[in-house]
Amino acid sequence: MKSSSATLFFLILILISYASYAQAQQKEKKIKKDLIPSAEKIIGLEFTDAERDSMQDALNDQLANYENIRKVKLENSTPPSILFNPIPVGFKFETKQKQLKFGDYSHVKFSGNMNEITFYSIGELAYLIKTKRITSLNLTKFYLERLKKYGPRLHSVITLTEERALKQAQKMDEEISKGKYRGLLHGIPYGVKDLLTTVGYKTTWGAAPYKDQLINEDATVVKKLDDAGAVLCAKLSMGELAMDDEWFGGLTRNPWDTTKGSSGSSAGSASSVSAGLLPFAIGTETWGSIVSPSTVCGVTGLRPTYGRVSRTGAMALSWSMDKIGPICRNAEDLAIVFNSIYGKDGIDPTLYDAPFNYQSKVDLKKLKIAYLKSDFSKKYQFHDNDSVVVKKFEELGAKLIPVELPDIATNDVAIILSAEAGAAFDELTRSNKDEMLARQFKGAWPNIFRSSRFIPAVEYINASRIRYLLIQEMQKLMDKYDLCIAPSWEGNNSLLTNLTGNPCVVVPTGFTKKGDLSSITFIGRLFGEEKIIEAAKAFQDATDFHKKHPKLD
Repeated sequence: MKSSSATLFFLILILISYASYAQAQQKEKKIKKDLIPSAEKIIGLEFTDAERDSMQDALNDQLANYENIRKVKLENSTPPSILFNPIPVGFKFETKQKQLKFGDYSHVKFSGNMNEITFYSIGELAYLIKTKRITSLNLTKFYLERLKKYGPRLHSVITLTEERALKQAQKMDEEISKGKYRGLLHGIPYGVKDLLTTVGYKTTWGAAPYKDQLINEDATVVKKLDDAGAVLCAKLSMGELAMDDEWFGGLTRNPWDTTKGSSGSSAGSASSVSAGLLPFAIGTETWGSIVSPSTVCGVTGLRPTYGRVSRTGAMALSWSMDKIGPICRNAEDLAIVFNSIYGKDGIDPTLYDAPFNYQSKVDLKKLKIAYLKSDFSKKYQFHDNDSVVVKKFEELGAKLIPVELPDIATNDVAIILSAEAGAAFDELTRSNKDEMLARQFKGAWPNIFRSSRFIPAVEYINASRIRYLLIQEMQKLMDKYDLCIAPSWEGNNSLLTNLTGNPCVVVPTGFTKKGDLSSITFIGRLFGEEKIIEAAKAFQDATDFHKKHPKLD
């Protein structure tokens, strides 16, 4: 009897405890049924009243999940466990590495006047260093002085790495004197977009909340260039958090017209190379950030295939779209730099093994070259100059074949970038430190980050599935051709190829009637950088647009 009473007593206690717990849970519910219809409008769906009643508990459970997830400290360098795969079904990698062939620079002249070599290419400067007609130390000091003189006027430099540069240059000269030569980048000065980490120097991401940030390690790209003998002279300006050309130090200027911006987000990289402050620089692209400033500043840029260049040590904006590439004076310079920075590093899990088989001479008659007929047929800003490019290729013996890019909701799939960027800078949004950013209009990052919170996970996944279809269709097209010529700023080739991961080269093509610089884009197969660089070089060998330089004095 006593045992039965005790059991009953404990049962009552359990029921009371459960009732109290349930009541407490009910009070803690933050999402009420009457809030759900408003959320339905945001995601474009409509549920019945019974369905809303049923999902109420699940929504509150999910909210609790979110709150717990936000308690976990996630650095920008922490990638998602789901990796983007740009490889189409049936894609076959080239496996044979051939001997690279660069141009002959033995014709290079140097009178001893340093101003004479301001706009020399990497190949030309390399010849002078290798033949001991100029030292890396003198060359480095020359470019450091130009960075100090013109960098403030252009707002293109965030941090000079002078001590490091002088030490590296002296080391390269000592090696030359002992007969050790590392290759074409031995002793060549350069700069990097300030989203790449460096030992002993701040990495600001161009944004006020991070202007004192020190990540005390060298990014893989910096390490590779260091191993190649290149001399890091400066960390260059970038649009804050990789958008456009405005950073916490102001607007990066276009050397051709300093009343205007340089475009971005690889703003300082393009501006500095254009102005002759450095022979080359490293930029990054997620959607147009190498192509656009290269166009505006009249320089030559390479956006490599996704998965080609390590992003270890680089600020993440979109894990499935970010790419690192060189900005140079000409196409062959792109090949020289790319040859030193591509390949696996044992850290970045998105990298693939594929050879780079660049040859300085190419027979355009033997290449299958497509062009985007409908885009070229439109009336747009660069139409006249683009027509000259097409005609020049035909004069050089190329047979151009009209094609169209696949179009499967390409613009709508761009929510992938917004969602990933919102995740990359989630802490900035939740801490309200986004108010420290210089740009606060509707199309700037703070509003994009906030709006990205309302992109449903289901839509993000479905956008990725559509992206898969785009990749397959793009492969069907590019498998037939070595490259495709496209207008740089017309149509949606920039977004589409950034989504599919295809590489491109952009080269200057002169000035429009309004006096603006123009460019043309060469789109390549996945891991087909050599063909687009070779085609770009063939075009530049037959023209002199890339040899035009701004005058700052």
